[in-house]
Amino acid sequence: MKVLFIGGTGTISSAITRSLIEKGEDLYLLNRGNRNGEFAGKVKEIIVKDVNDEEELKAAIGDQTFDVVCDFIGFVVPQLERDYRVFAGKTKQFMYISSASAYNKPCMDYVITEATTLANPYWQYSRDKIACEEFLMKQYRDNGFPVTIIRPSHTYCEREVPMGVHGNKGSYQVIKRMLEGKPVIIHGDGTSLWTMTHNSDFAKGFIGLMGNPHAIGEAFQITNDETLTWNQIYKTIADILNVEFKPYYVSSRFLADVSDYDYEGGLIGDKANSVVFNNTKLKRAVPGLDMNVRFEQGIRSTIEYILSHPECQLDDPDFDMWCDKVIDILENAKKLIK
Repeated sequence: MKVLFIGGTGTISSAITRSLIEKGEDLYLLNRGNRNGEFAGKVKEIIVKDVNDEEELKAAIGDQTFDVVCDFIGFVVPQLERDYRVFAGKTKQFMYISSASAYNKPCMDYVITEATTLANPYWQYSRDKIACEEFLMKQYRDNGFPVTIIRPSHTYCEREVPMGVHGNKGSYQVIKRMLEGKPVIIHGDGTSLWTMTHNSDFAKGFIGLMGNPHAIGEAFQITNDETLTWNQIYKTIADILNVEFKPYYVSSRFLADVSDYDYEGGLIGDKANSVVFNNTKLKRAVPGLDMNVRFEQGIRSTIEYILSHPECQLDDPDFDMWCDKVIDILENAKKLIK
């Protein structure tokens, strides 16, 4: 297949890029060139352009056609309008990375399928993804644009440990708190249900949908089938670090109200909700699909990578102080009530 990725080097897309290289596919990467080093000389071509400059994009593509084009970095409708103008008639399949956070919040049913309604009043990011999906599906219905919508949930790679409550510099500071014996903030009481998907597993489902006639005009969620509580997630991380699990439970609503971090969207509009993903539709479209990286396996390799790569260890003292402040205030409140 001749494939073009807009992006191709991020958390989700990097694993797909690696797999397609191994399969010997003709893969083109189109991006700003910030993280292409790993793939230099391994893909068919790296096109370093500003994808938001439509004329520059058209010039880079020229009269080329593709079997598959995927936009990994489209967040708002104008970006997808640009994609439609550039790639209509030039690809047999256009794959768009949306988000499982687009599903109805609060959840009407904790079991999520592709038929679950899309609505998220808490997170603009999710509403923009919904609008992008609606635009693309209209082009499919009205003009035959061969779109496939992909909805990932919480997907992780080797560079960052996925967590519910962290600061603007990622999750390493939570790891550091664990290693220092400090309590870590967990939203709610840690019993809500969640799903973590290793990007190598995500790549299997995604590649199975590439060039797949059953995927045209359809939406698919790609997640692991393993369901975990947040307590299980954090305790697994603590066990791998060989430290005591010290959770400090705080209401998601409280966290959203007292923080400058985006917990209104990230928690109330996403991670605070219990979700279980039913991937039957994906498995029908991709027979024999085996998503088999359990969380304790994938996260062990992630933690080992981070602890051996200093560039992944981003200290976040502001977040650390904020955690201490929240915990101190709530502990004082307990004393006042008693």
